[in-house]
Amino acid sequence: MSEGPVRVGISCGDLNGIGLEVVLKTFEDPRMLQDITPVLYCGAKAVSLARKAIGGAEQMQINGVATAQEAIPRKFNVVHVWDEDVPLEPGTASGTLAGYAIKSLEAAAADLAAGKVDVLVTAPIDKHAMEQAGFAFPGHTEYLAHLAGGDTQVLMLLVSENLRVGTVTGHIPLKDVAQAITTERILAKARLLHQSLERDFGIDGPKLAILGLNPHAGDGGTLGSEDKERILPAVRKLNDEGITALGPYPADGFFGNGTYAHFDGVLAMYHDQGLAPFKALSFGHGVNFTAGLPVVRTSPDHGTALDIAGKGVADEGSFRQAVWIACDVLHHRERWKAMTANPLQPQKREKEKKGRKEA
Repeated sequence: MSEGPVRVGISCGDLNGIGLEVVLKTFEDPRMLQDITPVLYCGAKAVSLARKAIGGAEQMQINGVATAQEAIPRKFNVVHVWDEDVPLEPGTASGTLAGYAIKSLEAAAADLAAGKVDVLVTAPIDKHAMEQAGFAFPGHTEYLAHLAGGDTQVLMLLVSENLRVGTVTGHIPLKDVAQAITTERILAKARLLHQSLERDFGIDGPKLAILGLNPHAGDGGTLGSEDKERILPAVRKLNDEGITALGPYPADGFFGNGTYAHFDGVLAMYHDQGLAPFKALSFGHGVNFTAGLPVVRTSPDHGTALDIAGKGVADEGSFRQAVWIACDVLHHRERWKAMTANPLQPQKREKEKKGRKEA
């Protein structure tokens, strides 16, 4: 991490979606530049057209640069990843334009790996259009895990002020979920969640809730055996390891009666089980964070929103939160690194934990 403002790399996402709109709306507020140097990876003409489309951002000072090293601190910078004029059609899915989203993501990820930016915030992509353009991954999470190394374990984590939800399985068809739920996989994701809550969010001794797979968490085996045979043993093993975990909880009652408020992190079994209640409770200010990576990456909790693209009505709240949380995670990691480098700190932490438990 460099001294001074945090250098936030930003991939442009789908150019026909609301990505550029929420990026520009976020940084047209000069207060966002006090501790941040945004570096957007895009083309100059695409940014210019987006500015005109949303009106207020036309007065923004934008610095075009050839490389991230040329970025001006506390100013809005655009690294010109391409020079050609790209024909935009807001609201239209396009595999051709998705190719530019890939170029932006690849350039931003390379600079992040090289330390030229401190964190990465990704604007939304159209997964089908990306596939048409030759992108070989279901989403950002899988792509960044691939770059980090084939054996890198990651966790998709949705974050808001008082709710953090991870998923055991990610972007896979629902018909494949039950087979993918294994005790070993639950353990791996729960350990990642626990580690991230401590290292990335500064939560000491986090308390985890593990959701069930079947309705009513299997109802004692009547509605499926996975909860009893795969999930419960994982919960017991986690506690044996010193990780506070409870469950499996039936997801409907867990979110419906507010039980989630008593936990630092929630581990859902599959995508919609975790994301549907999260977005119902936190949409507009939630953030997608990839836990387990050696680098910091966040994104807003919404998609390309093609239905409102180009109309200037997109809400930038979630993207703004993604920027702030990326910076917060970076600072937490710096503190964690400093603390774990001091041999006296772990002893102090264990003593504090023991004191709290006895109290």
